[in-house]
Amino acid sequence: MLEIKDLVFDVPAEKGTKEIIRNLNLKIDDGKFVVITGPNGGGKSTLAKLIMGIEQPTGGSILFEGEDITQKSITERANMGISFAFQQPVRFKGIQVLDLIRLAAGKNLSASDACEYLSKVGLCAKDYINREVNASLSGGELKRIEIATVLARGTKMSIFDEPEAGIDLWSFQNLIQVFEGIRKSIHGTVLIISHQERILDIADEIVVIRNGMVAQQGPKDMILPSLLGTPAAIGTCSKF
Repeated sequence: MLEIKDLVFDVPAEKGTKEIIRNLNLKIDDGKFVVITGPNGGGKSTLAKLIMGIEQPTGGSILFEGEDITQKSITERANMGISFAFQQPVRFKGIQVLDLIRLAAGKNLSASDACEYLSKVGLCAKDYINREVNASLSGGELKRIEIATVLARGTKMSIFDEPEAGIDLWSFQNLIQVFEGIRKSIHGTVLIISHQERILDIADEIVVIRNGMVAQQGPKDMILPSLLGTPAAIGTCSKF
């Protein structure tokens, strides 16, 4: 279980400080597929970074499986079983996809074992396994390779920060299929930051973050209808 208690995160402002996260409280049970959504600037991505340890809170605490991880480093949290996928995946010149998957798995996987993870994210393994993780790969390809590394890690909690960011419609459609597959075969908790309706629609639970606080939390069937019903851009929820 992930439990967040009275979490606060401030940043310097022109006059004093600006509160991004405001006494936020949240519980997420094990084995859930949870989507965190809300208006831009509401604190969604900041919350994800606080959970991973990329940012440090001003106040409050974060507990993972009953242990206080508030002061733990990114490495310590990763070793406990938390993984993080960025909005813009990192490119690694000189590192092949096979090497990256082996690093994620923490063992010297065979090429065929590594290929299984690529197949799970909809990539033809023989076309990618020996390619470099560099600018020759599209945004959608990088996203799926990054998801393959998260699957290879097999962590207790996997966090995806706006996985739809910066990819084209074709890649987004494939991304949805990947997450639908993860949803059906889930063994750990999946936490996705997104405002895309198609991602929200495959969630177990939806959490709405507004003004740095939890505005709503509950099963998808209870929360999603309240987010729809107002004119919006295709594929997005707008009732924030």
